[in-house]
Parts: sequence; C-alpha cells; structure tokens
Amino acid sequence: MNTQTNMATTEVKPSSSKNPKKARNPSLAPKKDLKKNKKKTKAPAFDETVERNDGEEQQPASGSEQLSFFLKQLESAVGVRVSALELDPIKDKCVVELSEKLDQNVSNLGEHIKMCCGSSWRETLCEGEVVEGKVDPGSPAVLVVSSSALRSLELIRGLHSLTKQCPALKLFSKHLKVEEQVSLLKKRVNIGSGTPSRIKKLIDIEALGLSRLDMIVLDMHADVKGFSLFTLPQVRDEFWDLYKTCFHQRVLEGSLRICLYGPMPAAPKLRNNKKQRQNQD
Repeated sequence: MNTQTNMATTEVKPSSSKNPKKARNPSLAPKKDLKKNKKKTKAPAFDETVERNDGEEQQPASGSEQLSFFLKQLESAVGVRVSALELDPIKDKCVVELSEKLDQNVSNLGEHIKMCCGSSWRETLCEGEVVEGKVDPGSPAVLVVSSSALRSLELIRGLHSLTKQCPALKLFSKHLKVEEQVSLLKKRVNIGSGTPSRIKKLIDIEALGLSRLDMIVLDMHADVKGFSLFTLPQVRDEFWDLYKTCFHQRVLEGSLRICLYGPMPAAPKLRNNKKQRQNQD
C-alpha cells in the first residue's frame, strides 16, 4: 500500500531541474522567421515578361498615339520640337501601325516586318544579291534598334524566316570588331539589328549605308529591371544622338518610317516602378 502511494506521488512531483526553460516542450518554442529561409524567386526570362505585359497590361496604341508619344520623348530628350507645319505632311505615314491580330513579341517580329513591306516583302527582305543602281552593299531596308546586344540577338532570332538567303547583320559591339562588321557590310544587307552606339559608329565611318533604309524598328520592350531603349540612361542618350544626326531629317522628308515595337509605358512609371514590378512578378 505504501509502495503504491509513493509511485503516485512520484508521477505528479514537479521536475527538479534547475533550469526549467530547458524542459520546455520544443513544439511551444518560438518559430524561426520563415522569410529568411525562403528561396528567392528566379527572375522571369526577358520574353516571358514581355508576353505577360502584352497580354494583360498593354493595349495596342493607335498610330496617332504612338506619334504623340514619340514626339514627346524627342522633345524631352534633345529639345527638338516638330512644328505643325513640318508634321502635317507626314503625320499619317511616318509611324507604322502594326496589326492587332499578332502580339508584339520576338517570335512575331518577322511577320510584322513582312506586313509592313507589303507585296514587295520578298524582294526587299529576302533576296541576297546586290543590284547595281538599286540595291547598294551595306544598305539595309530595315534597322532594328534595341538597348543591348543580348536583346538584339533575340530579335534576330525572330527574323529567321526572312533571313535564310541574306542573314541579318549584327550591329553591336559585344564580341564583334568594327573591322569584321565593315567586311560584312561590303555585301548585300536587308536587315540589321543592333545598339545605337555601334550603328552610329558604322554610319560615321561610311560602312553602313542609308540609301535603302525604309523603316527603323525601335524595340520598346522593357527588361526585367524595367529599362528600355528610351529609359536606360546611357543608351537613351546614344539613341537620340543617332536619331537626331542620322534619321530625323529623313523622317521629316517622308522617306523613313518609324515602328515602335512593343508596349509604350510613360517615362515616369519606368523610373519609379521597381516595387510595382516586384509585386507583379
């Protein structure tokens, strides 16, 4: 009887540990901050971001809206204001209005350019031989201008269906020497894709000709950091220097068309959209 009483007393007797905190149930201990152990989400690929923005956020702009946007950017960047008198003869044709049936992404670029060239697209974009008095060597019909060498390469891949006979020329400086590009420009070139600084350099040394140039395609897509051709500081300045020096007068004369390829966010949003883009991603 005494033995049973002693056992019962032992069962309910409190722990004699000097540090009761050590005896605390582990399940009741405060949980660690899960945010610290959370894996970082990988940034989406460039074109994934573009397609999401095109499909969900960006609506195709009309030709007049694109022209207004471009002229505001021009005036803001270099202080050039186009008067109503200068604009009136060209306002309906200087900006290309792309088909709304196709998304403006890398894979559709070739098809968009093909439609812009009309019935002569094959002769303009695909033929590979120089035609004396008509097609000068090193003079493309289309120039695609983007913010980086990587983006230029992506856009060239979107032109593959048009460049089997006459490859698109890479007009950027990364891993490419000027001398190599000068050599390639001695042949027929229908389409060139590159960055503003190298394009201007090749024009300045008279290696890249403008005699056939009918359209400049300006890549408006923003990268994962929110920067584009019109907002990446150094590239932005280089582009407007190129445009003002080599293209603006031709646009006013009606001999050169502008194609804004991709969404056209307002400049202030691009500068202050870091948190917003993080929430979207």
